[in-house]
Amino acid sequence: MYFASDNWAGAHRSIAERLLRESDGFAAAYGASDLDRRVERRFAEVFEREVAVLFVGTGTAANSLSLASVQRPGGITFCHSEAHVIADECGAPDFFSGARLLGVPGPEGKIDPEKLRERIAEFPQTAVQHGRATAVTITQATEAGTVYSLSEIDEIAAIARKDGLPLHMDGARFANALVSLGVSPAEMTWKRGIDMLSFGGTKNGCWCAEAIVFLNPEQAKEMPFIRKRAAQLFSKSRFIAAQFDAYFEHDLWLDLARHANGMSDRLRAGITASNASRLAWPTSANEVFAVIPKGAAKTAQEKGAKFYEWPVPPATPELVGRDETLIRLVTSFATSEADVDGFLDCLAN
Repeated sequence: MYFASDNWAGAHRSIAERLLRESDGFAAAYGASDLDRRVERRFAEVFEREVAVLFVGTGTAANSLSLASVQRPGGITFCHSEAHVIADECGAPDFFSGARLLGVPGPEGKIDPEKLRERIAEFPQTAVQHGRATAVTITQATEAGTVYSLSEIDEIAAIARKDGLPLHMDGARFANALVSLGVSPAEMTWKRGIDMLSFGGTKNGCWCAEAIVFLNPEQAKEMPFIRKRAAQLFSKSRFIAAQFDAYFEHDLWLDLARHANGMSDRLRAGITASNASRLAWPTSANEVFAVIPKGAAKTAQEKGAKFYEWPVPPATPELVGRDETLIRLVTSFATSEADVDGFLDCLAN
């Protein structure tokens, strides 16, 4: 019963087998192989337009280098106050870009549009002492397990566009958000005004595969140099390409995300039906936040369940009672119905 993180899951068998096949023979290095080129073209098909694709090894690298590509001296990048880029990446986006990240509050892990307008207004392009607004980044799906609707992305994009700010999407759980909304990659990105995307595969069945996708290739001219300087140009990049090759084949990536989301749906239904536990807030991708009795949490852990107890949001201290705890449960392509039902049994006993 592994619900600590989708990063705990292994690699899907099809992806592992594709890596094994690629291990034989020789191929051009540094992104010049036929496989690299073929997978780059596959990304264009997925997004229904020409895109620039650069493979990197981690989501932190994808986020940091994407944001570095659009920075100027004194730059300010706006993100949600609890976004991974500001809370969990050890200052890497600031380090690689030379810019600052500023958090913008908002419910359910989503940036509040009005608060974003206010923060951007604090940093006009002439504010030499304070710095100037240079970019906005949103997370899809969010750290709170929620998903921006298309109209919500439209609203954020309109604000960014009005001030001439590039809009980046942290898509570590891109596939989970996509199948939750039931839309195409194009509809969730460039048709909404997204300029660049951190496209995650690692959380959804890959071994180590992330990509920076520029929806307008003209904006990616400096990225090869930025990636190389950041030590993210892999000599044997075909091994990242091979993972994406298997990931996209027969829409495996969408099937894996649907399974992960479905297991979270099963958890949500079981927790909702419980007399002693409850959902902390609604989620729609592959993360579930629940308030459960401390005794049930201990029982589940004793039976082998892995999950994280989560800090109670300061704005809602009343969310959790004295003998309760807030936990986060994350499902993956490897989560089984037996895992879910075993955990729910712990809540019932």
